[in-house]
Amino acid sequence: MSVDNTIEIIPFSPTYKEAIKTLNLEWLQKHFRVEPKDELVLSDPQGQIIDKGGMIFYAKYKDKIVGTVSLIKIDDTTFELSKMAVTDGVQGLGIGKKLMLHCLAVAEAKGMEKVILYSNRKLLSAIHLYEKFGFVEVPLEDGVYERADIKMERIIR
Repeated sequence: MSVDNTIEIIPFSPTYKEAIKTLNLEWLQKHFRVEPKDELVLSDPQGQIIDKGGMIFYAKYKDKIVGTVSLIKIDDTTFELSKMAVTDGVQGLGIGKKLMLHCLAVAEAKGMEKVILYSNRKLLSAIHLYEKFGFVEVPLEDGVYERADIKMERIIR
């Protein structure tokens, strides 16, 4: 019997509702603190992301959910790439890259003009990934996330 090592990107389903919370809390608790805004979104991904026109995707590897990312609808031309997390132990397999490619393809297919994201400069591998995919730094407005010290955007068209 062969072991399937492929990484599959699948859309949100209530079955995996807890995965977005578990995966994000794992990295938030390691690097930062969980902000009230995180708690709200992660406890109700359906209401806070999906029902507002956004999307959530999961990376499935060896029958386990090992990564997640969200596209939060800001307006008719912009998505925010958010809540991207890959569990420890499977980093380095290109899961973040696959999630990113998927999100950019979806944003383009939906006719979006740009994708924005908020991050922190100490997350070097994340910033490197974003830059590799054409994200550039833009001015950061106040009060989005306490931990955010950089805002980046990628023009789609």
